[in-house]
Amino acid sequence: MSDDHESGDHEHHEGEQEGRVTSPMQDFTMGQVTTGVLVFVVGLAVTFGLPLLLA
Repeated sequence: MSDDHESGDHEHHEGEQEGRVTSPMQDFTMGQVTTGVLVFVVGLAVTFGLPLLLA
């Protein structure tokens, strides 16, 4: 039985992006902040406002 990979050998696979940036490292734009705030406000309105209107 042969082992297809050696332990400790970390070779790069084709298609990997060098210098990839993950989300927490990227700056937010004002458009993204505005969208997040609007989603938050609508979520609060549905969660708390709708039950108060129906009660």
